Amino acid sequence: MRTAIFPGSFDPFTLGHLDVLESALKLFDKVIVAVGYNSNKATSGWFPVDIRIKIIKDSVKPFGKRVDVCCYKELTIDLCHRLGVNFIVRGLRTTTDFEFEGVIAQANKVMDPDIVTVYVQASHEYSFISSTVVRDVLIHNGDATPFLPKGLDIKKYIKQRKELKK
Repeated sequence: MRTAIFPGSFDPFTLGHLDVLESALKLFDKVIVAVGYNSNKATSGWFPVDIRIKIIKDSVKPFGKRVDVCCYKELTIDLCHRLGVNFIVRGLRTTTDFEFEGVIAQANKVMDPDIVTVYVQASHEYSFISSTVVRDVLIHNGDATPFLPKGLDIKKYIKQRKELKK
């Protein structure tokens, strides 16, 4: 069975992420969406990790057992070793993404030449969607539903977030 890890902060999981995941499932039997801590971002993120995982699990229900969700703190390459996975999926929206992801993939290749990074281009209609933009819409009480997976009750998760912050 060909399995890949799709790592990211997913704060929150967007239609762009879902689009990349759907494409990855055409290439792999199983994809593990791995919520990681990005050292360049606030450690906790806007949504706490446990809520991000719930959002992703709600969003990927239609894929059944072909998609797993986990969180991790180690390097992505170390997560691959721990789970016995040899493929990393990275979504690309812009040429800037490609340059940034290329540097990470090269470093991963040095650390383990047997782990392959596979780039998946986001569909044109989702290429402008970023978690940063969606978060900003949510923070300012805007309607983010056009950017989120269909049927996702984001208000439920915002309420959970607020309850945790009390």
